[in-house]
Amino acid sequence: MTKDVIALTSKMPDPWAVLAGLLSGGPDKLVGTRGEGAVIQLCDPEGRPLVSVEAPLLVSVEGEAERLLGATAPPVPYWWTEARATTGVAEAEQLAGTFATRLASLLGGSAWPPDAAGSLAVVKTDGVSVAPEPAAAQPAIDVLTERVAVVIQDRPVVAMTAWLSDAFRAAAEAGLGLQIVSPAGATLSPAVRDALGGWPSRWIVQDERDGYYDGLTGAVLRWQDGMFAPVASPDATEDDPRTPVAATFQEVHDTGERQLALTFRMVHPADDRLVLGGGLETVWRELTGAPPAGWGTSEPATLPWSPRRLTDVAHERAPEPTWFVVVGNRDRPALATVRITRTEAGVEEHVTLAFGYGSGSGSGSGSGEELPLDALPAAAEALATRHHLQSMLVQLRKARRDVAVPPRFEGPGVPLAFVLGAEEVRAMPGDRARRTPLAEQPVTLGPRTRPALYYPLPGDPSDLSGWQDFEQLMRHLKGA
Repeated sequence: MTKDVIALTSKMPDPWAVLAGLLSGGPDKLVGTRGEGAVIQLCDPEGRPLVSVEAPLLVSVEGEAERLLGATAPPVPYWWTEARATTGVAEAEQLAGTFATRLASLLGGSAWPPDAAGSLAVVKTDGVSVAPEPAAAQPAIDVLTERVAVVIQDRPVVAMTAWLSDAFRAAAEAGLGLQIVSPAGATLSPAVRDALGGWPSRWIVQDERDGYYDGLTGAVLRWQDGMFAPVASPDATEDDPRTPVAATFQEVHDTGERQLALTFRMVHPADDRLVLGGGLETVWRELTGAPPAGWGTSEPATLPWSPRRLTDVAHERAPEPTWFVVVGNRDRPALATVRITRTEAGVEEHVTLAFGYGSGSGSGSGSGEELPLDALPAAAEALATRHHLQSMLVQLRKARRDVAVPPRFEGPGVPLAFVLGAEEVRAMPGDRARRTPLAEQPVTLGPRTRPALYYPLPGDPSDLSGWQDFEQLMRHLKGA
């Protein structure tokens, strides 16, 4: 049964509506707060939380409920209120469902998931007790050991919600890995994939045949020594510690869908007049003809696209780094993560961006959705001449149009182009940047007195030969 229940309502949950929802456990239930009042909790007689309710979010971006929940939301703007039940307590899950049902009934809207919507009656919780501290101290963490924090996410898309962001932060501050457990059929938001990092953090998928496996690598896992860890193959040795790969992970179905993936880095001079997000918007417009739809500091993205407001948030948080998620509209699925940091070199923006395309995608294929490959040089030139581009890598991937990450093997992307910014070109000795071992020489971007260089990679997008060309180019540029 789900641990998260969400109310999607047309009206703002005012204090009286929230109080009516909180009384789903009866008037004798204790109410507490966490996070300077941002989280309200229904507690048992010992003060331990049964249900934790996040502050409502005003969502002004169309398509987020559909993308993350598969649900139909009221017209934007609408209110998104999450309640998380304590793991393993059936009454807590009923409380969360009744809370969301009461909000939807009072304010107009619906509760997700549909089968979690309870009656409006008070839920009986006499004698119910929950896990003691410290696991219950962090609402998003279900299991806490000396090595990892474990989060159970029974949602169609495991997204970088405020809950999960708090769990990442708490685990990092404690020096622990974060392991996310989800059921079969769930997918992962690219925002979460990019944040998982390395061992022992993992995305763990429940599986009928193999029990559990890593959704990004396919390694079969078992709970051992206080965390999920790979199972050793019977023929493994110290020199070759083989790990079995889940059968489900290896079931590859090429649907013809593709993703155009771009990773680029910009370094801006520190200036009070600096507006961030302009480079990302420029690329988005060049490749789709429209700006991004929305952005936020977690998922769902709640705010209409605005570089100025994004800059204000980053400025308020400086000198601490700031992370954003940026989303596209329903006609052109896309998702970007942006990390902004202040360094000695200036203000750095690191962007990871993916656009999704349906089957038959190609340049000039005459069928399906056309990939805007011809627009890539113009997008690169705009970044290089107006947004202080350092470098950019463009790849084509066999991956889902909705840009969600499935728990199956998708394979690496194939490099289509690499771009070197003007400052990096100028810093290289002689004409190394202009004369490469590749058959096709670089294209000059911007003024010839201070050019950036665009390197088309001749690898066939249908195979992995592009990586050989890319590695050869990197060795040449480094002088190796």
